[in-house]
Amino acid sequence: MPATKSATKSAEKSAETSMAQALNAALADALAEDPRVVVFGEDVGPLGGVFRVTDGLTAKFGEDRCFDTPLAESGIVGLAVGMAMNGLRPVVEMQFDAFAYPAFEQIVSHVAKMRNRTRGTIGLPMVIRVPYGGGIGGVEHHCDSSEAYYAHTPGLTVVAPATVADAYALLREAIEHPDPVVFLEPKRLYWAKEEVRLPARGEPFGRAAVRRAGADATLIAYGPTVPVALAAAQEAVAEGWDLEVVDLRTLVPFDDATVTASVMKTGRAVVVSEAQGFAGVAAEIAARVGERCFHALEAPVRRVTGLDIPYPPPKLEHHHLPSVDRVLDAVADLQWEDA
Repeated sequence: MPATKSATKSAEKSAETSMAQALNAALADALAEDPRVVVFGEDVGPLGGVFRVTDGLTAKFGEDRCFDTPLAESGIVGLAVGMAMNGLRPVVEMQFDAFAYPAFEQIVSHVAKMRNRTRGTIGLPMVIRVPYGGGIGGVEHHCDSSEAYYAHTPGLTVVAPATVADAYALLREAIEHPDPVVFLEPKRLYWAKEEVRLPARGEPFGRAAVRRAGADATLIAYGPTVPVALAAAQEAVAEGWDLEVVDLRTLVPFDDATVTASVMKTGRAVVVSEAQGFAGVAAEIAARVGERCFHALEAPVRRVTGLDIPYPPPKLEHHHLPSVDRVLDAVADLQWEDA
């Protein structure tokens, strides 16, 4: 039997909370409030997941609500499809970003297409949680930024929180969503802490957030690159630059209105993304900004991304990932009147 809502509801008071704790609270609250929610994946049960995001859920809700699976990602997602078709709301964990690739055929061929295939009669209310990105000193297959694959697949909602409050709020919305959601959790931010009040609900899918107002240029970021953009904006003050930082929050749906309004105001834009630059999400964002803001742009849109290589060894990842210095170099490369 599921625990009562009062037994698992997060305390409604401000406290210093990590992103991993906020995600755990979101899962616990969803399990308590909706008996249709189930959580499963590799080592998510008694162990609590590799990153301990599911810690304590099996003990609290039982093995029928939070349980381990075999090491077969395609089977995990396939099982979730059947559950969602029959009234449940499965939340599955892929453990690491590149581990999801064996399930990609299921995601593209079935998860993303079921509502369209059935002329709207069958939706799949399921969440695929993907710990993604670098910055943790991981090796190959443990640090991919695979968002472009999912964003390019019609039928999927793609979410990338950057703050503790958004991690909770967006995961709750994802679980309640009538269609499949790929929920990208930036691994390097799991242990980042904020003073937040839980439970928290914020802006819905498709709404970006201006994390720092500015007048000279816009930094567009999401997930793990939002703190990098904010740090760059802070350091840019010493150079006399007033940079605005936009956190996309969701990649699909994409908030053209907020991004366009910001760039129309500043006249300059830099897109910051951990993924490879070629044919990536950053390229799509740059194209959209170029199309919508062409006459307002004072300089071409710049991108600061990962290199076009397989993920490097841990000792070299600092060269691969966007850094404050690389962002500031891109800003300096914009056309300034006093240059």
